[in-house]
Amino acid sequence: MDRLELQKLRDLPIEGVAERLGLRVVRHKCLCPFHDDHHASMSFRVSKNTYRCFVCGASGGVIDLVMRYLNKSFLEACRWLGAPLSSPRLGGGSLYAESKASPTRGRWEGAFYERFFEHPWLSAEARRFLFDERRLDERVVRWCRLTSWRDRQGVPWLQIPYYDREGRLVGVQNRNLSLPHSGEVGGGPSPRFRFPQGSVCGIYNLPVLNRLRPADELWITEGCSDCWAMLSAGHKAIAIPSATLLSRKDKELLSSLNSSPKQGRPGGVTFHMYPDRDEPGERLFLQLQEVLPELVHHQLPPGCKDFGEWFSRSKLPV
Repeated sequence: MDRLELQKLRDLPIEGVAERLGLRVVRHKCLCPFHDDHHASMSFRVSKNTYRCFVCGASGGVIDLVMRYLNKSFLEACRWLGAPLSSPRLGGGSLYAESKASPTRGRWEGAFYERFFEHPWLSAEARRFLFDERRLDERVVRWCRLTSWRDRQGVPWLQIPYYDREGRLVGVQNRNLSLPHSGEVGGGPSPRFRFPQGSVCGIYNLPVLNRLRPADELWITEGCSDCWAMLSAGHKAIAIPSATLLSRKDKELLSSLNSSPKQGRPGGVTFHMYPDRDEPGERLFLQLQEVLPELVHHQLPPGCKDFGEWFSRSKLPV
């Protein structure tokens, strides 16, 4: 690991790293994890990217915080932060918080992001969104390995991993939790979704296909939120990103499910869908029906835009 790579680790936003560790940062302060603290005596100096506790005296930078909190050596802490400890000639490399200066920019480096989902942590905003607004089952949230973080501007994000059927992390979707209904934060524009460079977010929740049994129902939803609701209702489900993002590769995968059992579909599995109550939703159903001719259309009740809304309102889905 050379000096440039080490500096990239030290430049990672320290408050973001703290929240990855499970600390709750509010207004640049949190409870100090290094003594019995009840008054948020640890302070973060964003301009210097450092921390300091004014009671026990603990202080340092990003790597110091990880070393002390996780009881790791210097190299172990660097590895936890995503350092490429192998030689670059042997393929070492990592994506440092989507840094523009990263030599791997534009290439997906799943190993860097995998550590974020090893011990998922949900902020107050994430818990409110998932459990109070969406009324999801906590077991579903754990199965999907949802986690959260906060950026330098203090914007809370929900981080959603995308795995392929073999369980490999292939993409990450970040959802802005400060934008439930609009695209503005603090008077300025902010995106609702963000994707790391090289992230592939196609069909969501593919590992569930390995759990299909004969005569099972597989529900196809539009977007992750509806998928979480369908899973919380006790159904096996996958999600299509949207009517406009159904790729050829996704269609080929779905088509293979409609083929013989040798190609991955247990005999007797049926396909079902509650299309969103709008024109794109119906268009998506028609696109899916081209590759899944037996796809069953179900109608949402009046006044419900999508299955997630129906589930959160009634908590009594079919």
